[in-house]
Amino acid sequence: MNITGSYNNVTQMPIHNSRTFEIIMMVFLILTVICFCFFLYFICIVLIVYFTAAHVRDNSRYVLFAHMLINDTMYLSLGLFLALAYQFLYIPASICYFILVITTTTFRVTPYNLAAMALERYLAICYPLRYLMFCTVQRSYSVIIVIWYLGLLPNIADVIVLSTLAKKNFFSQSLVCKHENFIVHPVQNTIRSFTFIGILILVAFVILFTYIKVMLVARKTGSGQSSASKARKTIMLHAFQLLLCMVSLTSTITESYGGGYVTLVNFLVFMCVPRLLSPLIYGVRDEVFRKCIRNMFSTICSDKSVQQN
Repeated sequence: MNITGSYNNVTQMPIHNSRTFEIIMMVFLILTVICFCFFLYFICIVLIVYFTAAHVRDNSRYVLFAHMLINDTMYLSLGLFLALAYQFLYIPASICYFILVITTTTFRVTPYNLAAMALERYLAICYPLRYLMFCTVQRSYSVIIVIWYLGLLPNIADVIVLSTLAKKNFFSQSLVCKHENFIVHPVQNTIRSFTFIGILILVAFVILFTYIKVMLVARKTGSGQSSASKARKTIMLHAFQLLLCMVSLTSTITESYGGGYVTLVNFLVFMCVPRLLSPLIYGVRDEVFRKCIRNMFSTICSDKSVQQN
């Protein structure tokens, strides 16, 4: 009887743990969906301001910002889809791999975009007389094209390895859509790790360099309300976003020890939070966007009052 009772306790513990994990999973997904809806709402407001205000659309600073918002929306949408589809939905390998390529590319684009925005602030503060010559809308679009090319470059190498070493019928099967199912050779993990580390070291150097230069200009002006001081705070927020992206590189190590709970926390804190901060950095702190949003809502409220009267 003791042996039977001990066996029942052992068999019930995994069931209890699995139910607890399912509850935490549901709470996590609900929380993520709520945050994502708020993010989309704020994104829509900011993008409406961007596409309707000509003076905003013709500024290279806001061109890079709008690109970052669209990129982060793509990443969060695909990441949330993969989180919902994980272990519940089997997807054809070709479609799954295309989704993973877009997801990983948008993940790499974020730090590149942060570096470009930090350099834009550096030029605006340290070279104000040459700013309009360096930072034009056309050059901003060219920078965006280069950023996407650099983001896609590691995937091109991965496609070459996968098409060479994978089985012939590999892309005709359906599977759970996760990156591990497309690892056919250790060199793929090596390319992925060195790419992320190289990107983050390069971007960290750019942000540190621009922060030091802008901080020196802010000290010379001696005014806490100067544009240099505001640019310094903005670059610090970009550095915080980059720090969260860097910590996400340790997810492969922590998830092997912590299991599914750590996976959920990593996705929410280190993948979602840096993207959710983006609209708040400019949408709330930036005076131009804040003024345009205030005018837009005041116009809507006045129109509703006129209709009611």
